Amino acid sequence: MYKPGGPIIDALTRIQNNQYVLPAIQREFVWQPEQIAKLFDSLMQDYPIGTFLFWNVEAANSHKFKFYGFVRDYHKKDNPHCPDLGLLPNQNLTAILDGQQRLTALNIGLRGSMAMKIPYKWWNSPDAFPQSFLYLDLLAESDAEYEDSKYRLKFLEPSKAKGTGEELWFKVPKILKMEDGPSMFDWLTENHPTLGPIELKKAFRVLSSLHKTVHVKPLVHYYEETSQDIEKVLNIFIRLNSGGTVLSYSDLLLSVAVAQWSNLDARQEIHKLVDEINSIRDGFNFSKDFVLKAGLMLADISSVGFKVENFNHENMQKLESLWPKIRSAITLSVHLIADFGLNGQTLRADSAVLPIAYYLYHKNFSDTYRTHNSYDSDHNLIKGWLFRSLLKPSGIWGSGLDSLLTALRAVIKTSADNGFPVEALHQSMRQRGKSLTFEQEEVQELTSMKYGDKRVFLLLSLLYPFVDLRNQFHIDHIFPRSQFKPVQLKKDGFDDTQVELLRDLRDRLPNLQLLEGTENIQKQATLPIEWLKSKHSGSDREGSKKSIQDYCDRHDLGKLPEELKDFQKFYDTRQDKLKTRITNLINKSGISMTTTSAQTTT
Repeated sequence: MYKPGGPIIDALTRIQNNQYVLPAIQREFVWQPEQIAKLFDSLMQDYPIGTFLFWNVEAANSHKFKFYGFVRDYHKKDNPHCPDLGLLPNQNLTAILDGQQRLTALNIGLRGSMAMKIPYKWWNSPDAFPQSFLYLDLLAESDAEYEDSKYRLKFLEPSKAKGTGEELWFKVPKILKMEDGPSMFDWLTENHPTLGPIELKKAFRVLSSLHKTVHVKPLVHYYEETSQDIEKVLNIFIRLNSGGTVLSYSDLLLSVAVAQWSNLDARQEIHKLVDEINSIRDGFNFSKDFVLKAGLMLADISSVGFKVENFNHENMQKLESLWPKIRSAITLSVHLIADFGLNGQTLRADSAVLPIAYYLYHKNFSDTYRTHNSYDSDHNLIKGWLFRSLLKPSGIWGSGLDSLLTALRAVIKTSADNGFPVEALHQSMRQRGKSLTFEQEEVQELTSMKYGDKRVFLLLSLLYPFVDLRNQFHIDHIFPRSQFKPVQLKKDGFDDTQVELLRDLRDRLPNLQLLEGTENIQKQATLPIEWLKSKHSGSDREGSKKSIQDYCDRHDLGKLPEELKDFQKFYDTRQDKLKTRITNLINKSGISMTTTSAQTTT
């Protein structure tokens, strides 16, 4: 049944009083700050933003379903999830089937805040997630950043919302307690006495438009579904959510699990696990999809595909009963790959971890598996297999993933008595066109990888396992990037074609190495031979010369040139050595490794 619209302020009041709630089938809030600002601009311009769909849950049925509240103060790390409202028996509720993202955006913009991660800041840094609020520039009636935006709205930290003579930032949540008309004009003159007549008129017009948008305009139009049949409601929801911001199908399946777990809260358990494994070591980017698929795989559900039939009552009861053991195996597997030096920047495919998690689960390993030296050879087998699968340029973990995972699970169940079954896994993968053997064309591609490719760290740590990576390491340019400035290269006699070539070769694998963070900082823009001489200057002349030669031999640097004019010869020589080393090493099953931790900065 269609219902005419009401003002935004009424919807916010119902959200605040938990009269508007979110059913478990709803996903998390996924909008970016720019999308929220865009929504407010659209509303202030009277653009249509779509009709909402509400589900009227009768008081007699409210105890049967799981409901969540709306996010208000969103924090990407500490508060990204919808709050659990607990049991709500004997209450008439309005559950939002379509419009959650829009209503949450209004709730955040008018009542709350956002704390998004600043690029390049460490996940655990205390200043990586500054709190920001939605502000409206009262002196700008258009946003230069977006051609179709009439109003300028931004999420800003309060310290950055002071404004200049050309800006007047108004904190949007303040509009909730303001009145339009003369009192609003008085507020502007009292709080901003330096505004001239033209600016004052412009500010009043913009602020009044915001007030009308929130308090007056009937914007919340909706259809109301009154059926109490959850199957019908679920079908409506699935049909509605085929477009818009990507809705993970696992969100719907998670809602099914939520409804069928008896003793544990599936949603809370999965969210907690995602948060936990993403905070391990330097941080990862695992999703609910990963955890759900891991649950299907480790619980030995016949198929690991995201299909409704796999989430039936029997399977979900099995998953719940095995959850503590499954959770431990998933956590242990992520700790293990973190020991290998992987993090969210270098793990190319989350699904590659699933066979490892199943192996640890099947063997019932505890945390001592990571640390006891009796398992070193097993670690080497796992790491060699994992890294080779991640290095494949064609991608192992893409198409046909579900059938591949099901097959690898079967191999591990029957072939893991004597350790991680690398050969049996490889044979199964090869039968599916996913061989871990590298052809010469692939070796050539590996030696030409550019800085920033996630595979660079993987390959360097395989090729040079003697490097102690227990400390933080950087991927370093052997010949520093700063040496390749076009102006300087042309002064050194290189023509335009040579300059372009050298600047391209600068960022490729033959000019990259793993270097401890402190050493990389010390090295900075120094030519490699000069840096090595300085590094080993404490020894006698012969000792220093031998130390430099040993370092060059271990890292396949050859005879380091004294000047940049010989860089291309160095590059070609090292590329040939890398090809030989890769060919000799990469197609072996077991590869000796050390515990690692690295980051990709220079």
